[in-house]
Amino acid sequence: MHATLPLLEHSDFPAIRRRPPDTLQVNLGYLCNQSCLHCHVNAGPTRTELMARDTIFEVVAFLKAANIRTLDLTGGAPELNPHFRLLVESARQLGVQVIDRCNLTILFEPGQEDLAQFLAAQQVAITASLPCYLEDNVDRQRGKGVFGTSIRALQRLNALGYGRPDSGLALNLVYNPQGPALPPPQAGLEQDYKQHLRKEYGIKFNQLYALTNMPIQRFGSTLVSKGQFDPYMQLLKNAYRAENLDTVMCRSLLSVDWQGYVYDCDFNQMLGLPLAWKNKPRTHLRELLGADLDGNAIVVRDHCYGCTAGQGSSCGGALEGGQ
Repeated sequence: MHATLPLLEHSDFPAIRRRPPDTLQVNLGYLCNQSCLHCHVNAGPTRTELMARDTIFEVVAFLKAANIRTLDLTGGAPELNPHFRLLVESARQLGVQVIDRCNLTILFEPGQEDLAQFLAAQQVAITASLPCYLEDNVDRQRGKGVFGTSIRALQRLNALGYGRPDSGLALNLVYNPQGPALPPPQAGLEQDYKQHLRKEYGIKFNQLYALTNMPIQRFGSTLVSKGQFDPYMQLLKNAYRAENLDTVMCRSLLSVDWQGYVYDCDFNQMLGLPLAWKNKPRTHLRELLGADLDGNAIVVRDHCYGCTAGQGSSCGGALEGGQ
């Protein structure tokens, strides 16, 4: 795989600083039942990195100490971590909202037969990847048969109340472009998704998040192999909008890797760019108990242009400043 960090190091991205964190995004490991082309984590079925039980309890301790209101669980497939349900239950007991970044096909994996019911019982919000509403496009990006399985998973979630008005069970979908292009306007694309999925499959969901593909890990390596890295970076830079700086996710989110080390965002985590804190090479979550991160400098490189291009991009979709 081609390393992209050396291509991102010499950056003119503006300096930005943190606000107090309200969201903890935790990567529970890189094990996944899929190997998607756009994956910035390089997750897959052969990965062995998984967060340990002791680290799970350190996450819970930080949630309580820092009064974090949202726990955003990601991977890999976060549900494949053997302590996933323990963390969900512990966070919900603290009154923390939990988001599960679900690839949908995980609902049909052996041992996960009751996963959908568990998520509904715990009132976990689901953010599910469905990079297109057309079968051929999804299967090309994520693997043969993934679209059909994803549709069945969405129907199962709808049957439990997910995506239905007044159910309290949020079901949000994620769109990624097929290649080195910016996503189309989120609002219009959401309406296209809703109309097609409702008409063809009877599926309902709450919101669509349109995310920009980041030039790192598996996707970045593919760009390098095809000679598209520099043109894609120029596309991102040409579409830069300064107003998006105020709402980028790294201002109020902390990212935690499977070992418990802390980063400004998930993308920095995948590039090995730790949180800048007291001149330490890297900082563990336990070291931040009681810490005041307000005003702390955010580590930036050229990939940050991916979050500020056009309508903007974050884990919650397009940014307000760019819609």
